[in-house]
Amino acid sequence: MGNLKFLHVGCGLVTKESVKGFSQWDEIRFDIDPKVNPDIIGTLTDMVKVQSESMDAIYSSHNIEHLYPHEVPLAIDEFFRVLRPNGFVVITCPDIQSVCAEVSKGNLLGALYQSDAGPISAIDILYGHRDFIASGNTYMAHKTAFTFPVLSDLFFKAGFKNVYGGATPEIYAIWLVATKSKISNEELTKLGNEFLP
Repeated sequence: MGNLKFLHVGCGLVTKESVKGFSQWDEIRFDIDPKVNPDIIGTLTDMVKVQSESMDAIYSSHNIEHLYPHEVPLAIDEFFRVLRPNGFVVITCPDIQSVCAEVSKGNLLGALYQSDAGPISAIDILYGHRDFIASGNTYMAHKTAFTFPVLSDLFFKAGFKNVYGGATPEIYAIWLVATKSKISNEELTKLGNEFLP
């Protein structure tokens, strides 16, 4: 049967070694940008090059916010399609609620945290990293936003049976695990502990 396989969606230059829980898995790298040398070039809304029910898991870090709102259900439907029956998704994206809390204090441009790409401000989380976009990488623009309840609801509507996770306001992020098949609360918590930070 071989190792478990995960689709690293929107992989960029990140490798599986820096993704919690997946270091021993077989990684299939998927990205819209050919410059990052993915195994498969494609978009979240049309994963036609990925066979149905061929992946044990999907890992998606900070790319669903680059879709327009009407495209998000299409992407989640694609996640559902390519997963095997016992498969699951691990996804993280900005938590708009905690970002807006900063903006409501008047802090639009002040650094909220330091990333590998430099300081990140609320405006970068709302609209996309300004330096990347200014250099011509318009893939980095943000076109929608989520709170944990909104994102959870989208996964349930797509047919996922369990959702686990939440917002982590101190890092302005949402982390979520969604399973294609129903599992027990105990199994779900174990999965969350293994794959969420």
